[in-house]
Amino acid sequence: MVYQGKIKGRRQAPYPNSILDRQAFTEALEEAGISVKRIHIDSFYQALHREHYPPLPQFVENYYINERKEYVRKNGNQTPTDDEKSDKENEQDAKNEIIVAMKPLRNSVTSRKNRNKAQLPKVMLDYLATTQDFVTSTSRVKERLTSSDKSTTKLIVELYDSFVVESVLIRYDQKGAGRASLCVSSQCGCAMGCTFCATGTMGLSGNLTTGEILEQLVHADRILAEEYMSRGADQTDKKINMVRNVVFMGMGEPLDNYTNVVEACRAMIDRTRWNLAHGRVTVSTVGLISQIRRLTKELPEVSLALSLHAPNQEARTAIVPTATRYPIEKLVEALDDHMMVYIEQRRRSKKDGEAENRNVPYTAEERKKESLRRRAMIEYVMLEGATSSIECAHQLGKLCENRHLVVNLIPYNQTDVEDELRCPSTEHMQNFRDIVASYGTFCTIRRTMGADIASACGQLVQKKEQQEESGKTGALDIEDVVASKSSAGTAQTLDSPNIAIPVERHSPATGQSWIESQSVEDLDRWFRFLAVGTAVSATCFLASTALYLKRKR
Repeated sequence: MVYQGKIKGRRQAPYPNSILDRQAFTEALEEAGISVKRIHIDSFYQALHREHYPPLPQFVENYYINERKEYVRKNGNQTPTDDEKSDKENEQDAKNEIIVAMKPLRNSVTSRKNRNKAQLPKVMLDYLATTQDFVTSTSRVKERLTSSDKSTTKLIVELYDSFVVESVLIRYDQKGAGRASLCVSSQCGCAMGCTFCATGTMGLSGNLTTGEILEQLVHADRILAEEYMSRGADQTDKKINMVRNVVFMGMGEPLDNYTNVVEACRAMIDRTRWNLAHGRVTVSTVGLISQIRRLTKELPEVSLALSLHAPNQEARTAIVPTATRYPIEKLVEALDDHMMVYIEQRRRSKKDGEAENRNVPYTAEERKKESLRRRAMIEYVMLEGATSSIECAHQLGKLCENRHLVVNLIPYNQTDVEDELRCPSTEHMQNFRDIVASYGTFCTIRRTMGADIASACGQLVQKKEQQEESGKTGALDIEDVVASKSSAGTAQTLDSPNIAIPVERHSPATGQSWIESQSVEDLDRWFRFLAVGTAVSATCFLASTALYLKRKR
């Protein structure tokens, strides 16, 4: 494994390694002389995800039992009675009952009725049953802190080498369904050294592997499964939380661990595994331009958030040391290009007038459409001083003007950094927001509700002796910010890597239609409902017409 950046201690890949690291698993099969097709690897991970990631020997045992039952079903043989079953089969039936009960926590593609397209080779199953090189999970949840209203849980995840990272699981109830968002870490510490960030003071100890990143999602899924099972079969509340949004806003700079983060993102949007919507996986970066361009080229499906924190180069360099290498104008241009990449690809695909198409400015309609498909966000921490001045508000507004970007103003949360930093007053932040919004940019303010919950990234790890949690209201998922621009002035909460806090939302746009305010996925959902309703109405009309004509005759 090749690690990037300056590090205090170079972490090695865990041994045994995580089976969630697909590339490492594929290479291990090749080294063992086991030749399998890609469809076999896909089928294995689909089956593993369907079984909620049990230990590998148990997975193999379950696989053989399920295949035997499937063979009996297909050949019309009578299923053995309970008395004729072995103890292992009875035990497996009990486990299957639990898995069926947990079914709503899986996507539709990996449900039990959708069996593997390819049967796993015996040589591959034998390797999985006996290998000492891979395990389902190399990490464990060392500590779990949940807020008083049960909406937010912070996980302290201990890695194989005793390093710890944090994840934040936020549950919220919206649009009649229970859902959850997860903030994941990508590094142990951080090498960017932002002066206001507690994680930056830790330095960088090493990168997380692809498996270690994905294990954070497995831990969150298991917590949600436990909560669902604890409610019981007769529970009247049928709302089920599902992790439907993942943000790389935890510890570390994701693009400084580019390869592992991209592989983890691909697993998250894989339709046979977590099946997350493309726009609901968000990578946050302090601004590594070359890596942003690479991400746009290799994985344009994910959303991108830029931690800007200052509107001019001088002010940004003072609080973000790495800013000396990345001019702000080029950063915003790279962010804008990521959001508009599909429009640009369509333009380049045209055979005639290719050169002319590249230089044509994007229309407002094109920008609005792409902003609903894939978010491009600017994160801006509000620090008392130069970066929150009225002049900076105008500079930030001009920088984002006519781009349809989302600007998220984040009040500074007290951390253990050396500098004495404070957050501006609420009135000043509202004025700052209004100025930015006057340039046509959708702008939000996050309001801190509790010091423990609204802590900066990495604070919980440094202050793990603090056990008290502050209460919070329900959270608004990060992907719903863009989709609900029209509901200005309402106080709701915005999903965050570290916090779940109410948001004041303000949009300068007027006369925006309901359709324009909806995301592509929401419109698709309404289209399906309307299509079904139309089909039912048409059927009833034809039936009544036929009956009328028959009666008339």
